[in-house]
Amino acid sequence: MLKSLQGKTVIVTGASRGIGKGIARRFGEAGLNVLVVSRSQADADGVAAEIGPNCAGFAADVSTPEGAEAMVRAAVERFGGVDILCANAGIFPAAKLGEMTPADFDHVISTNLKSTFLSVSAVLPEMTRKGEGWIVITSSITGPVTGYPGWSHYGASKAGQLGFMRTAAIELAPKGITVNAVLPGNIFTEGLEGMGADYIASMESSIPLKRLGTAADIANAALFFASQEAAYITGQTITVDGGQILPESPGALAAM
Repeated sequence: MLKSLQGKTVIVTGASRGIGKGIARRFGEAGLNVLVVSRSQADADGVAAEIGPNCAGFAADVSTPEGAEAMVRAAVERFGGVDILCANAGIFPAAKLGEMTPADFDHVISTNLKSTFLSVSAVLPEMTRKGEGWIVITSSITGPVTGYPGWSHYGASKAGQLGFMRTAAIELAPKGITVNAVLPGNIFTEGLEGMGADYIASMESSIPLKRLGTAADIANAALFFASQEAAYITGQTITVDGGQILPESPGALAAM
């Protein structure tokens, strides 16, 4: 399965750690050329070195048009083109309403949502030239499905990604380009580890599978969306959360 991916080129934004790093590693294992994009050249190069010779690191701020366009040029120069975009760049600083500043809100929206638009816009010429392309957005259950105190700006950015995705899927379908999204639940990454042991234990207890997900769990879903096997799927989402959003109350878990 997924033999259609051999030799293709993927750009993964926000790929120096966490879910992005997991996505980049999984695509590299599947035989793709991988451009690891991060704001830090050193971090991007470090991940690329871990993955292997079919991978290169590139530093860019994809919340700017210049950064997004530069990463595409880098992929074309290094690998000859772009077949797949995994728009994964994102941040989730906590700030509750009443404390959150306009600058806080703008920073999250720019990093998470605007960067998705700019990255998609930047790869369009290459994908249009090829007559096909696969775009996979890393959204979240927070915003589209659930909420969490302190993350109203994050939730807005992630819900916004899905609104963007649905119209983008319609507009880009005639060009042979699909646009889909993965919605992670609580995934064990460096960022989540920083929330503390009590938070992690609380999250595990609220998940029917009784564990946090891994970056590989998200990467496998992204890999499927990017494959020829998913060629007739566009404008859709896969929730990868261990069943987290299923219980209607804590009592439903207790009844297990």
